[in-house]
Amino acid sequence: MAMVSSLVSRSSTPVLSCALTPSRLYLVKSVIFPTLRRNPFTKRNFKRSNCTTLLLGQEYGNKQVVTVTPHLYDYILTNVREPRILRQLREETASLAGSMMQVQSILSTSFPPQIVKLQAIAVLLHEVEVSPDEAQLLAMLVQILGAERCIEVGVYTGYSSLAVALILPESGRLVACERDSKSLEVAKKYYKLAGVSHKVDVKHGLAADILRSLIQNGEACSYDFAFVDAEKRMYQEYFELLLQLVRVGGVIVIDNVLWHGKVADPLVNDPKTVSIRNFNKNIMEDKRVSISMVPIGDGITICRKR
Repeated sequence: MAMVSSLVSRSSTPVLSCALTPSRLYLVKSVIFPTLRRNPFTKRNFKRSNCTTLLLGQEYGNKQVVTVTPHLYDYILTNVREPRILRQLREETASLAGSMMQVQSILSTSFPPQIVKLQAIAVLLHEVEVSPDEAQLLAMLVQILGAERCIEVGVYTGYSSLAVALILPESGRLVACERDSKSLEVAKKYYKLAGVSHKVDVKHGLAADILRSLIQNGEACSYDFAFVDAEKRMYQEYFELLLQLVRVGGVIVIDNVLWHGKVADPLVNDPKTVSIRNFNKNIMEDKRVSISMVPIGDGITICRKR
């Protein structure tokens, strides 16, 4: 978060000191670019009341919604019970060349400084695994469910899967699907350091193929919990396969459903954004699950199989 704060403080645009969390990028954009203050999807207006709250219109009962600034997010993190091993993994992941190269690439672009800094902060807050507060919520959901059999689609270096494995009972099993062998080696190292390797069934390969093989092996309706943080254009297919694997009453959590706020901006129509936007629409209309979209991290949708 220190790097996030330094990026914000270097901005010549005062409003950026009031930014930012990935799930609020669209709202921050509306402050920087006043023409976007009217949401074209809902046809509703909102106005900024101060740096950390938004005053919604009468149709929302004039409610105030808190937006998470870097300063407020620092406070949130002080109230997250992050085990030392998870912090070590998060710090190592943040130092990986790919993450830092992506930030440096953004900072060197010729886009206006407001856009550059918004994008760089989004990378720092999201692209390096799930956030600590999100991982804590995932672990709590697993505990509330009393889950013993879990699936994670898209492991990367293992932060969220380790958070889940740490609270699973000794008899628990987590199927961890990841196609990138290098990041998977980091994950396996930390599973071993944390003493949870016996709980994690690492699957290297394409997630859709792995999920199909689990179904073919007779494991349908036998899992309690699933988490998806993988290829965005495959979300619908992953969801359909996981619906077959998760039991009635089980939970599927989908990450990145707010996608840095791009899903709410009709001017953004790249393939990943369109895929997530379409997935969100489909899941809203899907009567097979109960849902709740939660603006934590880059946004998650919690789905309970009916």
